[in-house]
Amino acid sequence: MFGMGFTEILIILVVAILFLGPDKLPTAMVDIAKFFRNMKKTIGTLKDTLEEEMNVSEIKKEALSYKKELLSASENLSRVTDMTKVGEEMSKLGDDIINDIEKPATPKAPPVQEKITFEKKQKPIEKEEKADV
Repeated sequence: MFGMGFTEILIILVVAILFLGPDKLPTAMVDIAKFFRNMKKTIGTLKDTLEEEMNVSEIKKEALSYKKELLSASENLSRVTDMTKVGEEMSKLGDDIINDIEKPATPKAPPVQEKITFEKKQKPIEKEEKADV
């Protein structure tokens, strides 16, 4: 126990009997046992708390990694579906259309009318008509 031998423990008991006396020695031994029991319980509780904290820190690390993944996915999604850029492109397109409508039309030369005539095709001479000739 604590690296002490039997003779060392015996010397401590003799000194305790001399200082405390035979009347107070049993109550002192009980108090010392309670003290060691409470210390053992406190150390066990502390150990459990530390293990729990270690587990909590691992959970926190995992949660932070999930948070980073979600933020990067959110940024990618917002970049892909950025409605302000779409709105800007639509407004530019609308401005171009309005500008095209509001511009005075440059007068174009009137189209030249062409006369289209169809030549009549002659009927092919049939065999009977050839025979009469």
